[in-house]
Amino acid sequence: MWIGSRAGMIIVAVYGILLVSGQNHAPLLERWKYWDVDLFRKIAQFGYDGDPDLPPDPGLPAIFPGLPLALRAVHLVIDDWTLAGLIISFVAGGVAVVALARLADLEGPTGAGRWAVLALLLCPPAVFLFAGYSEALFLAFALPAWLAARRRAWPLACALAAGASCVRITGLFLAVALIVEFVVSRIRRDGWAGWWRGLWLALPFAPLFAYAAYQYTRTGNWLAWNHAQETGWGRKLVWPWDAFRTTWDSTGGDEGFAPMFRMEIAAAIVGILLLLWLLFARRWAEFVYVGLQVGVLVTSTFYMSIPRSALLWWPLWVLIGRAGARRRSVIILYATVIGPLMVTMLMSFMNSSWTG
Repeated sequence: MWIGSRAGMIIVAVYGILLVSGQNHAPLLERWKYWDVDLFRKIAQFGYDGDPDLPPDPGLPAIFPGLPLALRAVHLVIDDWTLAGLIISFVAGGVAVVALARLADLEGPTGAGRWAVLALLLCPPAVFLFAGYSEALFLAFALPAWLAARRRAWPLACALAAGASCVRITGLFLAVALIVEFVVSRIRRDGWAGWWRGLWLALPFAPLFAYAAYQYTRTGNWLAWNHAQETGWGRKLVWPWDAFRTTWDSTGGDEGFAPMFRMEIAAAIVGILLLLWLLFARRWAEFVYVGLQVGVLVTSTFYMSIPRSALLWWPLWVLIGRAGARRRSVIILYATVIGPLMVTMLMSFMNSSWTG
């Protein structure tokens, strides 16, 4: 399913560009280097000081070093930075969907795994699992980490979660969720005989501290990554109603941003509904993992990257997969409604429009 969906995305991209643009003015590979892809490349090539021939970019510290380091390693073999990013996402995404399938099958019923994967691959922001973004690499660590935690393999789970912490700040939320999962598992079934295994839960925090320390040596600021969000993207903590009002007012704008702000609001609604279900089902660890993300995103100056962040909410894909395994009509309806939006978002990205 992963390989087939990637091939299908290339076909849609090629024919879609010809249809929308009239002719393909830019090579296909060049169309995958827009927006954050170039920021990852800058860090991999020059470090956090950026290109010495250009003005400094104050937003670069907001990007964690996991993907730039991977890019630098792959670049030793693949000369083209954009192609190197696509290869990383392809391999990492393959690992992620296998782990997602196994996680959904573990939750049951039988067959939930394949439908959970299909739900992920058909969601509108799935283009970012193809492009040289950090979502696929994060999931390649985070999903196997959660699968290992569900199997009570805590050393492996924490080691993989440490890898996820190198890639995105979302690793912090994963680390906290693992603590909740450990405590809940001790209370519900395992008892406290193996409490000492909880010492492993400190491991995912180590890369976060190491990165903060590194940026401190550069900037004298322990929270440089957070302040980079303010200086680079104008994002800071506000009341949720202020964030919603700003985003809502932007849905009537122009220059191609209005549709994305509408999708931001839709993704926020999905996140809140998912949280309500997790709370009702008493899935405390997943509630913490998703809740911390949704809470941060809806208290930013305006909604940004919520659809992309939804890719990381694997409880959502597991839930859809379980529902699809019980009633095939759920997947048919989902594919009918959501599938066309995925194609639209793919074309938006390929034509360099802002897609979140």
